[in-house]
Amino acid sequence: MKPNFLINKWANVIYRQTRLLLTGGLLILMSPSMISAQDTATPIERSILSPLAIHSLLLDGVTMENRAIVVGERGHILVSDSPYSQWTQQQPLTQATLTGIYFMNRQLGWAVGHDAIILRTQDSGQNWQQVYYDPDDERPLLDIWFKDERHGFAIGAYGLFLETQDGGKQWSPRQIIEEDFHFNHISQAANGKLYIAAEAGNIYRSDDQGQSWIALPSPYHGSFFGSLPLASDSVLLFGLRGQLYRSADNGDHWQKITTGTEASLTEAHILTDQTIIIVGLAGTVLLSHDQGHSFTLHPQTDRKALSQVLQTSDDKVMLIGEAGIKSLALDSNAGKTQPSPEKPQ
Repeated sequence: MKPNFLINKWANVIYRQTRLLLTGGLLILMSPSMISAQDTATPIERSILSPLAIHSLLLDGVTMENRAIVVGERGHILVSDSPYSQWTQQQPLTQATLTGIYFMNRQLGWAVGHDAIILRTQDSGQNWQQVYYDPDDERPLLDIWFKDERHGFAIGAYGLFLETQDGGKQWSPRQIIEEDFHFNHISQAANGKLYIAAEAGNIYRSDDQGQSWIALPSPYHGSFFGSLPLASDSVLLFGLRGQLYRSADNGDHWQKITTGTEASLTEAHILTDQTIIIVGLAGTVLLSHDQGHSFTLHPQTDRKALSQVLQTSDDKVMLIGEAGIKSLALDSNAGKTQPSPEKPQ
């Protein structure tokens, strides 16, 4: 068995590795095991609607065609349409924390989380169904990605890698590396290459849409929590203790980028004006206007941990994290955020 660690809830690091088990105070690092075949009709413990869900710990989100969907602890799923002033909580299917979400188009999307749960929606997030659930495996899923409407991957702790080729109806385990490192984040570059950011300084790349994977040379021995492919063959890699690196050759070589912070970096996004924004713990916000060659630090005054950032208009982004959902104006006062006034309907 892996050791158990008692961690204070609000000091809990909510980057993808620390999504491994609970937001209620106890982080239990479970023993790895191979995935067994699952009956997707296995009963799951349902959660209840909460009027404070918008202010709870939220971990990931997407926007597409003027709709935003955000997921987080206790199975919370929140939906809002532009201008994102009102949020509606969907009826939870589970009490398991949801850690990642991916949409192929406005209608079709998936969410993953603890207990190796995978949910699917075919109506823009209004209704969800369980398509995979394996609490006995004791490995949470941390991210999900689809090549098209049928072929996708779900990744997670201790080398957990699931694949579907029928739109998520059936999932099969794969072992892509011999070790059991946590797979924290998966991303796709415009040139079709896939990247997996992993723990212990590991980064993997697939040049054939996930059929095979290679380990890339690592510039750092601490965990990576995400990558952001840029134009041409460039990619950013970020993670523990404010570590940020840039590659101009698909990850074969890396250059360290100064961040001005030791707070862990959790997520990145390219805005419509090509500004790059990276967020992280302790309210960290980094901005780059030169394709990721340099960044300026804009720490948020509340110092609440951030796990995702989404653009909502030309001059505003949505910050998602420890305090729920907030708004950030991208102007000369970019270092300030106002608590979001939105409330669930």
